[in-house]
Amino acid sequence: MNTVATWRRLLAEFVGTALLVTAVVGSGVMASTLSPDDVGLQLLENSVATAFALGALILTFGPVSGAHFNPVVSAADWFLGRRTRTGLTAGQLGGYAVAQTLGAIAGSVLANLMFDLAAVDFSGKDRAAGHLWLGEVVATAGLVMLIFALARSGRAAVAPAAVGAYIGAAYWFTSSTSFANPAVTVGRAFTDTFAGIAPASVPGFIVAQLIGLAVGVGLLLALYPGVGEAADEVVVAHDSTDASASAGRR
Repeated sequence: MNTVATWRRLLAEFVGTALLVTAVVGSGVMASTLSPDDVGLQLLENSVATAFALGALILTFGPVSGAHFNPVVSAADWFLGRRTRTGLTAGQLGGYAVAQTLGAIAGSVLANLMFDLAAVDFSGKDRAAGHLWLGEVVATAGLVMLIFALARSGRAAVAPAAVGAYIGAAYWFTSSTSFANPAVTVGRAFTDTFAGIAPASVPGFIVAQLIGLAVGVGLLLALYPGVGEAADEVVVAHDSTDASASAGRR
């Protein structure tokens, strides 16, 4: 069980999600600047930067909060762990979701400011289409399955590399370029850049992500019946003894 103080966990989720969205949006702006006439190269640059940044951020914040950075991951953690009294409580889930969403918005604002753009510039990029929603279902279900399968099989230590690799790959094999994250989806509406999404397209993406959550959880319960016992290990394993000692020293 993670015994780190709640405020530290929420701060880690806020800052981690903010930096993740900053990486997504900032690398998108840089890609558009460096490769203005090659959309494929822009996507490659954006996906590689995002994958590396995500892995590094999980390593940085995982020992504090689990480095969920994603309300879908937090919701799965709560749902799967509730019967075995592991993972997040309902109250912690609410706190994580709020911190992640606010962090995602802050991340877009930060990226906009770094590239001398308006702090808030709502995206005009329409992403409302059935095939894109299907892509989000696939991306989200796969992400949830990967994270909890790693935890259940005792391989949470490789999550930073595995999750980063999955998201980097899903940029390419899903039609939606794999948002797979309601908080990040909301945050990306605040930037009218390569990585943006029109506010009107946000609800459809979030609904698809919630469906992906349900599909992923259903498959996990079928494949790994005891998956809830590992909810405390998501995304990065926590050592409660070390966490308590560190908290006492500070």
